[in-house]
Amino acid sequence: MGKVSFQDLIQSEKPVLVDFSAEWCGPCKMMAPVLRELKALVAHRATIIKIDVDRNPEISAVYQIRGVPTLMIFQKGEIKWRQSGVLTAHQLKQTLSRFYQPAVV
Repeated sequence: MGKVSFQDLIQSEKPVLVDFSAEWCGPCKMMAPVLRELKALVAHRATIIKIDVDRNPEISAVYQIRGVPTLMIFQKGEIKWRQSGVLTAHQLKQTLSRFYQPAVV
């Protein structure tokens, strides 16, 4: 399988939570366990990815990332939600759940 671009990733029907962060950022390091916990909470209903702003300056510029961590939710290529700062896994789950596809019964 070839390399998937950022644009391909955010086109998903599933909500995609993007954590824009940097190696040197203390609060960004606090997000790592939060995102692991969130992944366990949302399982396959959402995709969670981390973007290093220093390694991806083009993407950071396009989305005007001024501070890290900045969290964004994309769905079908559109920005659905954006917030800077550290949040808990439960806050993020609640926000993400607004974008889930309804469960098929």
